[in-house]
Amino acid sequence: MPNTDELLVAISAMVESEPSNQMSLTVVVGGAVITGRLAPEAMWRERVSEVLRNSDRLGPFADVFAVDRCRVRDDGDGPTHLHFHLARILQGSIGLPETGGMYRVAIKDVSAWTVGDLSYSDQ
Repeated sequence: MPNTDELLVAISAMVESEPSNQMSLTVVVGGAVITGRLAPEAMWRERVSEVLRNSDRLGPFADVFAVDRCRVRDDGDGPTHLHFHLARILQGSIGLPETGGMYRVAIKDVSAWTVGDLSYSDQ
């Protein structure tokens, strides 16, 4: 993969190898600032599937995110996406959504990043 940040790939690979979502990260993608905790893809897919399954309108899409559909990459290049749990898009002094969302971001699209979850305040 050309122009991929090897350090960010290494962080993502470490998150994928651990059953935890405690790694906080903030990234800039297409001018948007996204901040939150990284999760392994399988954990992320499971949570998205659960949310969809509980929706009357979106329930049929739940199976698309089923963990058994998750393909393991075997090309040795490592993860291609970051999977954010409890994440927010920061805009001005607010974070959207307030409760945090589930975002999938292509590592190749990240133009800047920092370790940690940025907070925001009106004070």
